[in-house]
Amino acid sequence: MKELSELIRPNILKLSPYSSARNEYSGGEAEVFLDANENPYNQPFNRYPDPLQRQLKAAIAQLKGVASECIFLGNGSDEAIDLVYRCFARPGIDNVVAIAPTYGMYKVCADINDVEYRPVMLDDHYQTSANRLLAACDDRTKVIWLCSPNNPTGNSIDRGEIAALLQRFEGIVVVDEAYEDFAQQPSLRRELHNYPNLIVLNTFSKAWGCAAIRLGMAYARKEIIDVFNKVKYPYNVNMLTQQHALEALGNVYDVEKWVRLLLQERSVVMKSFADLPCCEKVFPSDANFFLARMTDAQAIYDYLVGKGIIVRNRTNVELCGNCLRITIGTKGENTALLSALRNYGER
Repeated sequence: MKELSELIRPNILKLSPYSSARNEYSGGEAEVFLDANENPYNQPFNRYPDPLQRQLKAAIAQLKGVASECIFLGNGSDEAIDLVYRCFARPGIDNVVAIAPTYGMYKVCADINDVEYRPVMLDDHYQTSANRLLAACDDRTKVIWLCSPNNPTGNSIDRGEIAALLQRFEGIVVVDEAYEDFAQQPSLRRELHNYPNLIVLNTFSKAWGCAAIRLGMAYARKEIIDVFNKVKYPYNVNMLTQQHALEALGNVYDVEKWVRLLLQERSVVMKSFADLPCCEKVFPSDANFFLARMTDAQAIYDYLVGKGIIVRNRTNVELCGNCLRITIGTKGENTALLSALRNYGER
């Protein structure tokens, strides 16, 4: 890859970050805090949270096998996605490349940051190649976005092609692994030592069942994480989120059980879907959802809404014509969905 200083936006390279009171303090145990203009009453909510989430990062580092200094925590993965643009892509000048279809926030953040977004269509098997992605790049391409397992297609992107891309592309490669807990192949966060241009995204929203607390993670070399910490807002992860995440990390066995149950249900629901008269094809999945091509996605979606069952209609997304995206729920929720669809033709 290029030198990191060549990839970072010049204004970010020169930026003097905001120094919060809690960032400046370090050392032994303190009892009297008169540094941050806080109200001394209404403890513990009167105090600003740790701006670098040190205790939480230490717990995540132990579980995930990544050094704390290589972890960024944000308000959902969306904060990390936006930071990639704000740190590396100059508005109106640079561009990014991404697979298509994929998670919509990559393009939304590109549009917000006035950065050209170049989609590269997946093939009929929802795969891509390093050659095709690199062909869309030029000397102003700063970032390539990959989501694996991909949303909305559900499949993992070929690991060999990702490795080739990391070796050949001179900029930043972001691999969003929001659904990696449901896939069989190991996380790319284990490869950070091999790829200085790799950023791996993850989240507490899926396998951990903590979507409401809005906590996302980014794993990368320390040099990249330092840039993120330089640009992020001082107290971007609130105390309640940090506390609940620490509690969740103490329930690893519950999460493992949930993942096993969801994988079992995924197999059952996908097999049952394939037998439905209103389903034409079920696509392979490495996530907690799957994509299915229906006879009439819009009509079936409307029918399910009338039954109080909400799925995602992806028929207007490229390569997903007439497709519904089905999230795996509890056994009872999945049974209700299948029962409604078995009765669809008898309306």
